[in-house]
Amino acid sequence: MDMHTQKHRIVVAVTGASGSVYAKVLLDKLQKLAPQIDRVAVVMSDNAKEVWRHELGNDDFSKYPFEYFSKGDFYAPFASGSSSFRTMIICPCSMGTLARIASGVSNDLVTRAADVMLKERRKLILAIRDTPLSLIHLNNMKTVTEAGGIIAPASPSFYSNPKTFEELAATVTDRIVDLSGLSQETYRWKE
Repeated sequence: MDMHTQKHRIVVAVTGASGSVYAKVLLDKLQKLAPQIDRVAVVMSDNAKEVWRHELGNDDFSKYPFEYFSKGDFYAPFASGSSSFRTMIICPCSMGTLARIASGVSNDLVTRAADVMLKERRKLILAIRDTPLSLIHLNNMKTVTEAGGIIAPASPSFYSNPKTFEELAATVTDRIVDLSGLSQETYRWKE
């Protein structure tokens, strides 16, 4: 099977930024798209788990049928450019994580994997979640974009008339899924 017909191998990192609903909806969608996916690897910071518990009121982050890696595990396959993981999604992405990626500080598995994606010219998608943005944040986004990353702000749209928080979050995560190259049924403007 050549590289263009292979199933996707995706790393999903969840940081401690507010917006656990985005991570949940993304993981739910990846689970539904399993026929297109070979492997999903998940890395969550300790803060991400705490924020999930606070915002969503459960520990369901550990119940997905994906491979979980510790943020200190530099032996994870996607910590090396020789791995076959071609996409990394950081959702939500904190400003601290963005800053470390922009400055090349690979101090944990999330930032090392992001560094690998950039150096290997693979797909890195950051669902940044903060407001307002300082000039430092904007410059870090510019740096990551110039290095080949994709900044996909967790800014929901409303033209699909979402009725729940999860439907609203899906207006962001469905765009991320599109960016990752997976095929899906989703609301499309005027289609």
